[in-house]
Amino acid sequence: MTSTTLALMPDFMDPITLIGYFGTWALLGLLLVVFVESGVLFPILPGDSLLFVAGMLAAGTASAGAEANFQLWQLLVFIPIAAVAGSQVGYWIGRNVGTAMFKPDARFLKQKYLDEAHNFFESRGPFAIVIARFVPIVRTLAPITAGAARMNYAVFTIFNIVGALVWGIGLTLLGYWLGQFEVVQSLLEPIIILIVVVSVLPMVYEWYRRRREAKNAAA
Repeated sequence: MTSTTLALMPDFMDPITLIGYFGTWALLGLLLVVFVESGVLFPILPGDSLLFVAGMLAAGTASAGAEANFQLWQLLVFIPIAAVAGSQVGYWIGRNVGTAMFKPDARFLKQKYLDEAHNFFESRGPFAIVIARFVPIVRTLAPITAGAARMNYAVFTIFNIVGALVWGIGLTLLGYWLGQFEVVQSLLEPIIILIVVVSVLPMVYEWYRRRREAKNAAA
């Protein structure tokens, strides 16, 4: 990538560079990233922007430094499958060892996150699994937390499939369609940055809400 801003990002966070690394195995590599980020304890991966760029590549309107030898139909079929499979694995990780992973003094997997997630599912219902799919890091931790909180497996599976379909197909088609416009092609790097910023806004809002509630409780 030539953008100074994107050059500051690690290579594994740059979707075009990441796909280029896989070369002729681009499709399998992309599916592996989706699988891992969907619930297998490695949350820092470019899920949203990766799907958008993959859609553009399928339309032949972006360059990944290597031939992207996949077609749109392959993305629309296999990305949701990889997303569902990753979250199902994450659910069973949480279900079998989840409570041991969450510690009161842990740096990342704190016990309070598990308690809050349980309350989150109780108040908002299983549709929270669909919403979580669109938030980086949260989409990795949500299946693990749902499993640790003993969310009904059948209900989790249904909403996991819905979320994977909406997320996987929606973002890929968006990239494929917008990639037809020359202005989008020329502004690819700013668009990737915008996708990253928009996707983390829910996390920023949640942090702000918790901070405000903590101040009110202290007062």
